[in-house]
Amino acid sequence: MQSKKVSEKYVAFLRGINVGGHHKVPMLDLKKEFEKLGFKNIITLLNSGNVIFDTISNDIEKLENKVTIHLEKKFGFPIQTIIRKFEIIFELIQNKPFKNIKLTKDIRLYVSFLKKNRKVNLKLPWVSSDNSYQIIDYNNKIIFSVLDLSLSKTPKAMKVIEQFFGKNITTRNWNTIERIKKKL
Repeated sequence: MQSKKVSEKYVAFLRGINVGGHHKVPMLDLKKEFEKLGFKNIITLLNSGNVIFDTISNDIEKLENKVTIHLEKKFGFPIQTIIRKFEIIFELIQNKPFKNIKLTKDIRLYVSFLKKNRKVNLKLPWVSSDNSYQIIDYNNKIIFSVLDLSLSKTPKAMKVIEQFFGKNITTRNWNTIERIKKKL
């Protein structure tokens, strides 16, 4: 007797859409494309490309490739897709990775998702020479970082992340991660 596959909840993070008027992807269109791929219970959140969905597939790499290829065909430009199971997002919030950071109006908390683990020679916490940017943790293809806008008028945080970890990455503000959890 075969066991029936159970649907699981995932979050897709799309890199580089709707930024500065480039690579425009309306969220309604994005939702329709995820429906065409056979996903269920689809919710889009913010214009930065966050999609919550259910599927019975459990091969994240195949899911990422399927979505990336489909979206490029539909929208005419590559859209890197990084997918995580809902449990990972839930664990992130439960673990409170920024609990030791003193929040001010100038502090920004970021979570960056890597497509693949990357071995880096980086002593953590790493702090930029002007003290405006810190990488506080890197674990399980996820980077946690803090930006202090009061210390730098032109922070180059994302360039720093790419320098250490490459371009197969996408970053979200911690507030976005908390909003995703509220939708689940």
